[in-house]
Amino acid sequence: MKIADVARICYETNKVFCDMIGDFSQKPWDQAKQWQRDSVIEGVKYFLTHTDASDGAQHNAWVEYKIAEGWKYGLKKDANKKEHPCLVPFKDLPVEQQTKDALFTSICRACLPLIFTRR
Repeated sequence: MKIADVARICYETNKVFCDMIGDFSQKPWDQAKQWQRDSVIEGVKYFLTHTDASDGAQHNAWVEYKIAEGWKYGLKKDANKKEHPCLVPFKDLPVEQQTKDALFTSICRACLPLIFTRR
């Protein structure tokens, strides 16, 4: 299993979760923009070097990545303006957004042994 495979699992799980909470803005991995896929891949890479990171630490790393990519806080997610409502400290996120971060780290943790297994 490769980093991109784990990223895809994380992304698709996030998409399903978003659908369940009424956010149908996420497209399937194969239809996602490259910047979206890159963001998830960077999240998996961060996890691989910080395997004991909390959900909050993982979120904070994502915030730093997004800001470095030119994003800023906005009330609504707008890729054209590079604005996102989740560019806040983890503790200030709604529970649904905290759950998304928990799912991400849980998937990375579960897949960790598979990333280094050659088949």
